[in-house]
Amino acid sequence: MMINGVNSINSLNNVQNLRKTENSAKVSNNADSIHVSKEALEKAEAYYLEKVAAETPNVRADRIAEIKAKIKDPSYLSDAVIKSTAEKFLTSIGL
Repeated sequence: MMINGVNSINSLNNVQNLRKTENSAKVSNNADSIHVSKEALEKAEAYYLEKVAAETPNVRADRIAEIKAKIKDPSYLSDAVIKSTAEKFLTSIGL
């Protein structure tokens, strides 16, 4: 058996289309935002510092102690030593 022209289906479609239009009109244009807590920022910084430390070559503590001892000696710091150190530093950074 074939049924032609059921009026209730067309009415239902009209109501559904009307509801879709009403719902789409209610959409607002609020901008998205994000808030990062202080704790999260601290953890991100700690993660970054840990990553940098892992990528940094090992430091020779014995050499650092030796240089600190030399700097504490007042006779070591002369104009010639300071000038030589400054020149080496500037050369190492490409100036």
